[in-house]
Amino acid sequence: MAVDIKEIEKKAEAKMASSIEFLDESLAHIRAGKANPRILDGIKLDYYGSLTPLSGVASISTPDARTIIVQPWEKNMMRDIEKAIMDSDVGITPDNNGEVIRLSIPPLTEERRKLLVKQSKHEAEEAKISVRNARRDAIDAIKKSVKDGLPEDVAKDGENEMQKLHDRYIKKIDEVFAAKEKEILTV
Repeated sequence: MAVDIKEIEKKAEAKMASSIEFLDESLAHIRAGKANPRILDGIKLDYYGSLTPLSGVASISTPDARTIIVQPWEKNMMRDIEKAIMDSDVGITPDNNGEVIRLSIPPLTEERRKLLVKQSKHEAEEAKISVRNARRDAIDAIKKSVKDGLPEDVAKDGENEMQKLHDRYIKKIDEVFAAKEKEILTV
């Protein structure tokens, strides 16, 4: 029977860990005033008939804190890449000099910073909800196991372990958010 609880804990922890991964991924796409090539991750374009990520048709680099350089592997892709960046929600107008596409990251206004912090906080809250749901599902499964003959003290221990796991992941989410907030607010 104890194996049951371990399985329930493993499943819950896997859900909680994926919440953190999803949060990291979401926050990476929030532009924080510094050049981060990951803000271009969501951009896809037609490349010989298939939808390909930008990183699949060009090299992306950050020569300094305010610039992202996109260098297409094929010159004829220049226009398509420029159009894909314009059509995306990145919000930066690309500068095409015929050789490379340069994205200059503008400094964020105070208002924009507050908006980005708010957006980041929302993402963190979504991750917390996901962690809480994982805990609730696990505790429900443990309670159901009691009805199926699991000793109550073992169930209580399992519930306590779930609470500790929950607290650890919530703390991790707070740390991830605090780091992103600091990154956004650092001028």
